[in-house]
Amino acid sequence: MEEKPVITNNEAQHRFETIQNDEVAFLEYRFYKKDIALMHTLVPKALEGRGIASALAVYAFDYARQYNMPVMVYCPFVAAFLKKHPEYNVQVDKNYVK
Repeated sequence: MEEKPVITNNEAQHRFETIQNDEVAFLEYRFYKKDIALMHTLVPKALEGRGIASALAVYAFDYARQYNMPVMVYCPFVAAFLKKHPEYNVQVDKNYVK
């Protein structure tokens, strides 16, 4: 069984990330007004299939909830994640229409 990835907030590069076997997987974000915009997820081929992208998305939504920030979704992976996990849709900014 794979261990849950250790995810950190790399504030300098505006991304939530995890490093495994010298490979970096990340979910890039930006702040816009009072929102956090989830921009792009990248998981290197060597790390695919381990649930890392989903773990990054969960971390991002937890971060947004902790700081009471509505979420804007630009990342296609996160958009697909929301379809599988609609419980996070309550955090999406209702004034935001992509």
